[in-house]
Amino acid sequence: MSEHRQSNRRPRDAGRTTPPPARLPVEQVRLSRRDFIKLSSASGLALLAGGTAATAPRPAAAIPTSARIVIAGGGAGGLTVAAHLSRILDGAHITIIEPSDTHYYQPGFTLVAAGVYDRGDVRAETADYIPRGVDWLQTKVAEFDPDANRVTTEDGRDLDYDYLVVGPGLELRFDLIEGMSRDLVGREGIGCIYAGGDGAAATWEQVQRFIDRGGQGVFTTANTPIKCAGAPLKTTFLTEDLTRRAGNRGQAQFDLFQYGQRLFGVDIYHDLAARRFDEKGVDYHYDYEFQAIDPGRRVATFLHTGDGSTQEVDYDYIHVTPPQTAPQPVRDSALAWQEGDFADGGWLEVDQHSLQHRRYPNVFAIGDVAGTPIGKTAATVRAHAPVVGENLAALIQDQEPTAHFDGYTSCPLITGIGRASLVEFDYTMEQVSSLPFVDQESDRWIWWQVKVRGVRPLYFQMLRGRFLKT
Repeated sequence: MSEHRQSNRRPRDAGRTTPPPARLPVEQVRLSRRDFIKLSSASGLALLAGGTAATAPRPAAAIPTSARIVIAGGGAGGLTVAAHLSRILDGAHITIIEPSDTHYYQPGFTLVAAGVYDRGDVRAETADYIPRGVDWLQTKVAEFDPDANRVTTEDGRDLDYDYLVVGPGLELRFDLIEGMSRDLVGREGIGCIYAGGDGAAATWEQVQRFIDRGGQGVFTTANTPIKCAGAPLKTTFLTEDLTRRAGNRGQAQFDLFQYGQRLFGVDIYHDLAARRFDEKGVDYHYDYEFQAIDPGRRVATFLHTGDGSTQEVDYDYIHVTPPQTAPQPVRDSALAWQEGDFADGGWLEVDQHSLQHRRYPNVFAIGDVAGTPIGKTAATVRAHAPVVGENLAALIQDQEPTAHFDGYTSCPLITGIGRASLVEFDYTMEQVSSLPFVDQESDRWIWWQVKVRGVRPLYFQMLRGRFLKT
């Protein structure tokens, strides 16, 4: 077992020049009629079924109100909750504050960086998903003032609200890694699937060079909560598999440096990842914090959190997982946690079940910004939106919020081209299964197909307020 070995091997470059086939992996998989039926059933049930997330009944008719509702952020969370609110409320003045005219399907970034998707597969126009009757201010929130029920935008506008939904996502903190910056992604052997659609495409270019030449591949994790905690594992598995398929696996060394002592917080998925890494010859090392990078020398520096020692590791390719925090306007506001585990990242202080702010009851969180124990995935947004919508609607009617978020999240764990496990769990950190009659603990072809072909169309329907986890 090699998980604690302090290896720093740098395999010899054999000068291979055979490039990996661009976008070949997904095109190689053919669907029979029977397989298509299985895929449709599995993706539909797995993504649309599941345990009840919102226990409050949906109103039989739209609720009349003149409430002013501001939604800070127009990503997956903001667009989904806007669509939901516009359906259950009649007469509300809803405003989305979102600067970008491009919406990215972020769960697809891992596949872009593996050549399965291209950039166009994860791009959409934000305007296409702004619900009818909802105002869109194309700017950012610069300041939150919850005591005055007001937000100030970067272009100097003040917006008063009756209810506020905070969903600006999170901030990638490359600045917390010495020597690292976002503009290094796609250069000097550096990749990062988190760095937007362009960053994922630039990562694929670096991955192809590594696949062709071999050498030392280094994969990092972060010492903070991150979007899709399994993503660093997925990109490790995919890069290894692509290198093997290109016939160059013998010239490449793979090392994953894990912060903490678990590859995954849920036992069965930790065991699956460890078993597959062992089979594939990927070395994983526990208790390492990624601290610095020297792109010129191609050296990464890690702190061993157990004994306090530091280690320099050479790399030919490195996947950087940046630390992640709440965006600065949230961190610097009274809305952030003031103490406890979520204070360091400035995450929004909410009750983990109602998603209502603990000190400002007319404020709710949706998506990555929420300071809750788990849940920074698109599946979480799908479960958040009806809870936020029903609880906000209850306040409008002077009722007690009763909708309940149980921590449900899902993130298919890819273990190679054509193989994935459908990961589902909640606050108990135990597996929850939408399909108890189907084995979800093993990595199977069908879950790869769900990830590659099934999830994306349902995601874009989610943005329109459809197929929410209610």
